[in-house]
Formats: sequence, C-alpha cells, structure tokens
Amino acid sequence: MSAVPSRTEAPPALSVGRSDWLSLLVLALAYLAVFLPSYWNLSHTVWASDEQGHGPIILAVSFWLLYQQRAALWSAPVRPSYLLGLPLLLLGAACYAFGRSQSILLLEISSQIILLAAMVLLLLGTKALKTVWFPLFFMIFMVPLPEVLVTALTTPLKSAVSAVASNILYATGYPVGRAGVVLTVGPYQLLVADACAGLNSMFTLEALGMLYMKLMNYTSVGRNITLALLLVPISFVANVVRVMILVLVTYHMGDEAGQGFIHGFAGMVLFMVALMLMLVVDKILNLIWHRERKAS
Repeated sequence: MSAVPSRTEAPPALSVGRSDWLSLLVLALAYLAVFLPSYWNLSHTVWASDEQGHGPIILAVSFWLLYQQRAALWSAPVRPSYLLGLPLLLLGAACYAFGRSQSILLLEISSQIILLAAMVLLLLGTKALKTVWFPLFFMIFMVPLPEVLVTALTTPLKSAVSAVASNILYATGYPVGRAGVVLTVGPYQLLVADACAGLNSMFTLEALGMLYMKLMNYTSVGRNITLALLLVPISFVANVVRVMILVLVTYHMGDEAGQGFIHGFAGMVLFMVALMLMLVVDKILNLIWHRERKAS
C-alpha cells in the first residue's frame, strides 16, 4: 500500500480586521496632507475655468465609487504584492515630487492614481486592485491636460463646429457668415470660444459614458469600446447645437441675451442633447448586441 503524497497548501489569506482602521485613517490623513495643497491650487486655476471645470465632480464621483467598493475591499483576502507595489509607489512619489516642484500639473495630479494603486497593492494585493480598478481609472478624466495638447485639439474643433453650425443656419435661411471662428449673424458678431469647441464636453461626456456603462454593468468589451468611440461625434453634434442656439438667441433677442443667462443655459442644453443621443445610441447597441447573442 503506497502512501499518497500530500499537496502543499497555500498559506491562508489574512483578512482585514477592525484594528486596521487606525492604519487606514493614518493613510487617509497622509493622502490629504499631500494632495490638499494640489486641490487648493487647482480650485483657483484649472478648475475655475470653463474648459476643465469638471475636475471636482470627477474627483467626488471617483471617491464615491471607491466608497461603494468598501465591503468588497474589507472582505478581500490580504495578500500584499510588494513586487508590484513598491516600484509603483516609487514611481508615484517621483511623479508627484517632480510635478509639484516644476509646476507640471499633469504629473502632479496623475501621481495620486499611481500612489492609490500602489497603496492597494501593498496593503491588500492584486485582487483588491482589480476590485477598485474602475474608480482609479475614472480619475484620469480629472487630470489637467497639457496646454500644448489643448491648443492643438481646440483650434480644429472650433473651426469645425463653426463651419457646421454656420452652414446649417445659412441653409435654413438665416443671414449667417463665417470668418474662421467668428460668426456674423445680422448686425452681430460672435466668437466661438474654447469652451464651445467641444474638448471640455468631449472629456466630460466620455467620463459620463464610462460611469453609465459601469452603473449598467455592461461587460461586453466590444460594446463598451463602440459606445465610448461614438461619444466623440455625439459630443461634436451637441456642441454644434449649442452654438446654433447662441446664434439664434443673439439674432432674435440681441447680444445681451446671447451673453447672459441663455449662454449658461445653452451649456445645460448641450449636455441634455448629448445625454439623449447617448441613450439613443445605447438602445441601438443593445439591439445589435442582442441580435448577435441570439445568432451565436
């Protein structure tokens, strides 16, 4: 009778206990001590602008999403990954130090994503990081874009939005002319500003689309990528509608009306139009993917 060799069992995973509350509190205070000055700086510079004013909302939603995962994190097995966590921690610290000292917001703000991922790896491990990957990824949308990139993308967007809006209005009988990004309607001239170019709304709408797909628990990678790509032309169409509304209000009600409350209200209309178009596209994608599943 031969003996059956016993299998080497993996060491049991530790679980997070109540004693770890103090460690988490210390880490939270350290995080706030490091990044509160950055948030304060952003609130008086980038976040105060129309182009990237969505940053605080993205940050709040990201922390809310992290909070929603607290039960999964608290019950997750603790298998710290020092091999991945330590290099990531050093990379995040280097990005923060260099970005803060050289006033490079791209590095300074993106470092928080790297540092949060490193802390999860060092404290809980790779499985916990998979649990919170989306809130950390969502923070990308609050990272300020480099001015060079903003200028390079905004200029052609402004020209395209101006051209499409003016052509549509002219085709419907309005006396609209265009010289670059300056629209002339009757006795009035309107400059299509950077906020109307679509870059800000594209990033905000992409963030909303990502959040929508997460809340709807869509698991098809192809479907999610398709919707994310279609959000770009949806945002462009919504911006064209916004510019057309401002031109029509100015033409019929005067320059003061176009630059007053209606100007801000047109921004709300932009997102309402964009969200409605996104929901329509989402329904169409549901039909397409449903048919493909039935066929398969």
